[in-house]
Amino acid sequence: MIPQQSLARAVPAADDLAFERLVEPLLHPGFDLACAVLRDRAAAEDAVQEAAVRAWRAFPTLRDQGRARAWFLKIVLNQCRATMRTRWWRSHLLADHVEGETASADAGAELRIDLERALQVLSREQRAVLFLAYQMDLPQEEIARILDVRLGTVKSRLHRAVARLRSALPSSPEHLP
Repeated sequence: MIPQQSLARAVPAADDLAFERLVEPLLHPGFDLACAVLRDRAAAEDAVQEAAVRAWRAFPTLRDQGRARAWFLKIVLNQCRATMRTRWWRSHLLADHVEGETASADAGAELRIDLERALQVLSREQRAVLFLAYQMDLPQEEIARILDVRLGTVKSRLHRAVARLRSALPSSPEHLP
């Protein structure tokens, strides 16, 4: 393993520029994924920042830049898992927290609140697969690579997550996929 001090010297400046060009467009999708999994913006920011550092360290080992999105999002997801394993995270879980939303007569706001509450009953794996499939519109094959599971697992997780989400919503959920 390369010592921390000599790591910067091990990656040439040209690689730094290549890394920046590769990862910069992936930071926002990474943040969105982290928010979906962690349900906390500050924790998501921290997770993406740490994932970017880990990706920079691992960049020389990236063989296929065509799979960079799956590679980076997998690093983000692993960082989210590490965050959720910490003692701090377990002692500071947010319950029924809907950021920036309040119940009102507006049906859209009510639907968002209902959806946020329904999402809380899902596991982090179910939230991640729903986000990757419906928010990021990724193909199931890429989702399988990101989550490091088989394609059949992605399909079954999607099916179960949608069914569980539908049953957790208080009103008629025809708008769901």
